[in-house]
Amino acid sequence: MAGETAIKVIKSKGEIFLDILWFIPTHGDGRYLGTDTGGRAADHTYFQQVAQAADRLGYTGVLLPTGRSCEDPWITAAALASVTKNLKFLVAVRPGLMQPSVAARMASTFDRLAEGRLLINVVAGGDPYELAGDGLFISHDERYEATNEFLDIWRSLLKGETVSYSGKHLKTENGRLLFPPAQHPHPPIYFGGSSKAGQETAAKHADVYLTWGEPPHLVKEKIQSVKRQAEKEGRNVRFGIRLHVIVRETEQEAWQAANRLISHLDDETIAAAQNAMKRTDSSGQKRMVQLHQGNRTNLEISPNLWAGIGLVRGGAGTALVGDPETVACRIKEYADLGIESFIFSGYPHLEEAYHFAEKVFPLLPFRPKLQRKASGEVIGNDHFRQKEKTI
Repeated sequence: MAGETAIKVIKSKGEIFLDILWFIPTHGDGRYLGTDTGGRAADHTYFQQVAQAADRLGYTGVLLPTGRSCEDPWITAAALASVTKNLKFLVAVRPGLMQPSVAARMASTFDRLAEGRLLINVVAGGDPYELAGDGLFISHDERYEATNEFLDIWRSLLKGETVSYSGKHLKTENGRLLFPPAQHPHPPIYFGGSSKAGQETAAKHADVYLTWGEPPHLVKEKIQSVKRQAEKEGRNVRFGIRLHVIVRETEQEAWQAANRLISHLDDETIAAAQNAMKRTDSSGQKRMVQLHQGNRTNLEISPNLWAGIGLVRGGAGTALVGDPETVACRIKEYADLGIESFIFSGYPHLEEAYHFAEKVFPLLPFRPKLQRKASGEVIGNDHFRQKEKTI
């Protein structure tokens, strides 16, 4: 079935091939965090450059963030789908902010028009202050109750069922979806949630459970917990992780690049960002903050796992830092735990998409959708170098 093959891990002679996604920076981009120095315009032209680079390099897909700090992910993804060929788009549905029937029609239309290139990112929300501005006034656990009901209806509609449903938060009578999605039974569902309520809901509905980039031993605990929950539901769930990456030819250069990224941050900027993040009731965000406690003096929280980005950025706040071989080794450590989908990003996103693909793809069990020979520049206006690499 198309929906299953879209995210299935390919196995060949015992080897597992990973999914590797990149990121569209619809909340801004630049060379440094916490400053407009080295910043660049976050507009359609730039998003198209990043998307087409990811498409050309062979990334599986791209994640588009959601929330009031970003451009709308559905509209942005629709604009980028028409200028890419193979790239999949991981786009958020927002239970509580969207009706499941409307979200089902949006997903079905996008999936058909993009010829099966939609992935669904279920976001229950973690900032009560922002959610109140959007008109949603329910507690943390109630949001997951509503998410469970939302996905019951959403999935049934996309399967082609006529749905009558009466729950605590949602109700529908004789709901139908007239135009089916390209992927059957529906586009794959990615779902993150570190709390007990989040993991229980993910176990019922997720195709891929997502975690932010925590140290491997903590990721292992999450995987084991969600697996147990999924077994109770009679389901199998795959696993993914969201990380930034800073890769350079040498370890020293990579750490220098990491330090440059936060070189414009002062204590006041960090404190303001940390205070804003304290209002969240997201368990995942609290776990991110606990990794560094707003302290920039000890940011390598696990070998080559750096928490500097989380000093001022909400959500995913950690990066793998190192030379290509070391970064590939760390990725394989997560893969050995059961992680199959990796969603990476880096600053600036256009350049770092190339850095990562050119340096690390050849070292991973990853099969890019596009195989391109990198010939480099003609030597002496006469010939190409003899040894060619593929990315």
